[in-house]
Amino acid sequence: MSDDDDILMDITPQVLLRAYACGIFPMAETADDPNLFWVEPEMRGILPLDDFHIPKSLKKSMRRTTMKVFMDRDFKAVINACSQTNGSRKETWINPKIKKLYCALHEMGHANSVEVYDGDKLVGGLYGVRLGRAFFGESMFSRKTDASKIAFVHLVAQMKKSQFVLLDTQFTTQHLERFGVIEVPKHEYQFMLEEALIGESRFDVSGYQFVDGGAMSDSCLQSFSQIS
Repeated sequence: MSDDDDILMDITPQVLLRAYACGIFPMAETADDPNLFWVEPEMRGILPLDDFHIPKSLKKSMRRTTMKVFMDRDFKAVINACSQTNGSRKETWINPKIKKLYCALHEMGHANSVEVYDGDKLVGGLYGVRLGRAFFGESMFSRKTDASKIAFVHLVAQMKKSQFVLLDTQFTTQHLERFGVIEVPKHEYQFMLEEALIGESRFDVSGYQFVDGGAMSDSCLQSFSQIS
């Protein structure tokens, strides 16, 4: 057994935060694999917040939707949903150890979730890690058309409002590229990360948790013109 294996066996929320500050994060091969391994991509997915793009079709969908959005209403339910397989996701890397660690980070105030509800049913959302002025997106799920996309738009709106400077998506996908996500080399990402770790930004979730019915997506879209 290597020293790296020992570190992964003894990983704690504090170790996890130090790893993010160094540009690495853990994954499991599958949800059934109890082991974790560190990942440090050579090309990193990031979203330049000032270049965020909302597709026109999504704007129309958001203005019509009756789905409501919350932040940090049920972090555990979101990570559990992200760990489940479905028709489009045949396997997942979120194992029980990952769930335990990130729920602990949430309790410490270093992990946040965005939830999308259709009535009383959780139909979409995402979660990630907050450190300094950076947010590291981990995973998202959708059980209804556009639910995860709506969560993503609300996340970016809150990041811009709260003066975050780095949204790390880890990898890029065609889905994320539609919003403006790009790849940067590891050395360039490290400079971005160092800058983002200076200072502190926090989400103001009060408008999501305590306003009856949650924040509506039309108000979110209007906020981009106010904070750009």
